[in-house]
Amino acid sequence: MYLRRLSALAMSLLPAVLAQLVDPGLVEKLRAAPTHVDRISLLRDEDFVFNFLSRAGESSGSAGRTNSATSANFPALIGNGIAMTVGYMEGCGMNIPHTHPRATEINIAINGTLRTGMLAENGARFVFNDVPAGSAAVFPKGAIHFEMNLECEPTLFVAAFNHEDPGVLAVAQRFFGLPIDVVAAAFDSTDIKEIAGLESKIPNNIAQGTEDCLKRCGIQKTQQPTSQRQPRVSANALPEGYSGPSSSSVPPPPAPTGSAGGKLVEKPNISGATTSNENNSNNGTLPSSLSAKSVKLLMIALLTVNGIFVLGTLTMLFFYLSRKRSGGQRQIRDSLGPEFTPLHVEKIGYYDPYHHPSPPGTPRQ
Repeated sequence: MYLRRLSALAMSLLPAVLAQLVDPGLVEKLRAAPTHVDRISLLRDEDFVFNFLSRAGESSGSAGRTNSATSANFPALIGNGIAMTVGYMEGCGMNIPHTHPRATEINIAINGTLRTGMLAENGARFVFNDVPAGSAAVFPKGAIHFEMNLECEPTLFVAAFNHEDPGVLAVAQRFFGLPIDVVAAAFDSTDIKEIAGLESKIPNNIAQGTEDCLKRCGIQKTQQPTSQRQPRVSANALPEGYSGPSSSSVPPPPAPTGSAGGKLVEKPNISGATTSNENNSNNGTLPSSLSAKSVKLLMIALLTVNGIFVLGTLTMLFFYLSRKRSGGQRQIRDSLGPEFTPLHVEKIGYYDPYHHPSPPGTPRQ
C-alpha cells in the first residue's frame, strides 16, 4: 500500500515539472498557424490550463514572489493577447519600481491594502493611491509603477495584461546596469566607485519595503539577495574591485510586474518565496532549448519514479522467492507420505513403517 502511495506521489510530480517545459517547436508552429482553429488543433485540452501553484514562471526576493503565465511558459496564450501574474507579498513587501514595455496592467488587491504609485512619462504628475481589498489599479503601458503591502501580514494580488508577452523592466537594476561612468554622469558625479557601491546593494524583487512600515510591524531588516542585477559585459563592466553577474554565466534577472494584495487567510505552501512580476527577464522570448533548471527538475522526477519502481520490483521479487522456497519444502514433506508428519508420529506413539501401531502400553522397540 505504501509503495502504491509513493508511486502515485512521484507520478503527481511529473505534471508540475513538465508544465515548466515549453517545446520551442510547438511555439513556432503556434505563431505560424494561419487561423485560431489551427492553433487549437496543435494543443491538447490540458494545455489550456495553467497551474499557478506549480512555480512555473516564478520569480522571488526576500519579501515575496510572483508566478507569471505568459507566452514564454503558457503557449495557449499565443495569439490571444493576454497574460497574468499572481503575486504573494510578505508584510511590508514591495514590488519595486518597474515597467511593462508592451502591456497595460490592471492589478487587483485580493485582501489587505496596497500602496501604489505611478509615473507615466516626462511632464505627467505622480499618481498615488492606497488600494483596498477588492479594488484594482491600472498602470498604462510603459509607466513606472510600484506596489507595497501596507499590512503586517502577507497579501495576495492578481495582475492581468493585454499582451501575451508584457515584458518587465526593473528600473533600478536596469538603470544601474548602464556603463557606470554614464550613470555617474547622470548623477553629476565623478565618483564611479560610489555609484558602483550603490549598484551592488539593489535587492531582488519582491524586496522589503519602507523603514516606517518595517518599524510599525516589528519586522527586522534583513540582508537581501542581489542576484537580479544587470549582467556585465565589457561595455558596461564595473570598476576594478567590484563585481556583478556575468552575462556568460547568469541570465538576465527577472524584473518586477504588477502586484496588489491583502492579508492571506491561509498562507499557501509556496508563500515562503518572494517575488514580483519579474517573472522572466526575457519575458515572452522563448528559450531555444530547455533551461538547465527545468532539465534538472525533470531528471529528479524521473529518477524518483525509477527508484520507486526498482524498489517495488525488488520487494515483489523478495516475496516471490520466499513463497517459492516455502512451497518447495511443503512439496518435499508431502512426497514422503503422511507417516513422516509430526501429527502421525504423535498419534501412533512411534514411527512404524508398516503402519501397524502398537497396542496401548506396548514399550517402544
